[in-house]
Amino acid sequence: MLFDSTVRRELARTFGATLVVILTIVLTMFLIRTIGQAASGVIAPQDVVLLLGYVALGHLPTMLTLSLFVAIVVTLGRMYRDSEMAIWFSSGVGLARFVRPVLRTSWPVLLVIAALLLFVWPWGNRNSLELRQRYEQRSDLSRVTPGVFQTSSDGSRVFFIERDRREGADARNVFIVAQTGETETVTSAHSGRLENDGGDRHLVLERGQRNDVDLKTGEKAQSSFETYRVLVDEKRARDAERQPPKAMDTLALIADPSRPNQGELVWRFGLLTGAGNMLLLGIGLAAANPRRASNWNLLLALLGFVVYFNLINLSQAWVASGRASLGGALVGVHGTAFVVAVVLLWWRDHAAVASWRRRRGAAA
Repeated sequence: MLFDSTVRRELARTFGATLVVILTIVLTMFLIRTIGQAASGVIAPQDVVLLLGYVALGHLPTMLTLSLFVAIVVTLGRMYRDSEMAIWFSSGVGLARFVRPVLRTSWPVLLVIAALLLFVWPWGNRNSLELRQRYEQRSDLSRVTPGVFQTSSDGSRVFFIERDRREGADARNVFIVAQTGETETVTSAHSGRLENDGGDRHLVLERGQRNDVDLKTGEKAQSSFETYRVLVDEKRARDAERQPPKAMDTLALIADPSRPNQGELVWRFGLLTGAGNMLLLGIGLAAANPRRASNWNLLLALLGFVVYFNLINLSQAWVASGRASLGGALVGVHGTAFVVAVVLLWWRDHAAVASWRRRRGAAA
């Protein structure tokens, strides 16, 4: 049918352009933030691109939902301003008739959103967490860039290495400044290596000297050593550490219905349900006055999207804290949004038909 093909073609074109713009803006923001984290030593510099990909995949469902919502509002809003809606209304096509072509265009996107939320979102979070933990569990010595002074993870030591002997834990010409209480220690050594003793890590320095200064009294002590052993890290590898809910598979969350897990389920299913509700809300919020060359309808629609998205996040917090149940949060937030969307659609539809009939009666 001409009506369906026209609406679907223009909606698909607008959705593609909107998605490109939103992806460009969001990826630029994430890239700046990720580079900042790499510069501050939170993540490894070589993992910036990989981590950016995981973060982008995790936020892609929100970007797809927003792009689809904006495409609907912009497409139908243009049809209002160009008086195309008046032609469709005069032909007996009501606003509710637009639901079918919108759904036929949007259902592949909704399937992609569902796959991303249920499968890709936990997978990306799990891999991002592994990258961060792998870098955090590296020793202080392995974090140091040759020729650069760098602070340890706890901020109590400053390292300098002239150069690495090879990729790994060994280093040459190690210089360490550490402060413990009122004592400042300066240690230098010809070489150093890491050794694991059970779950603890020790830095073994060879052929060096140590200078201790009491900052309160000014007393100094100097000693030389052939081998000096320093405890670097008492934390054991956390391979068996419990994963956060956002990194757990959906089936694992269902199998372990704790409050945090139920909160994560509310967020995943809520965002998927919200994407469907936003389609109806977009049709109802797209109405614009053709006599006014303004974008107030788009601004109002974006405000509605922000409020709805924040309610989804709030429902997750409510369920995680025990203030609401999983079913109650889903029905309360998304059931209300669905009712509002249907009522708005019904009101816009009848108001448009009534306005067209009044204009036709006045013309007669």
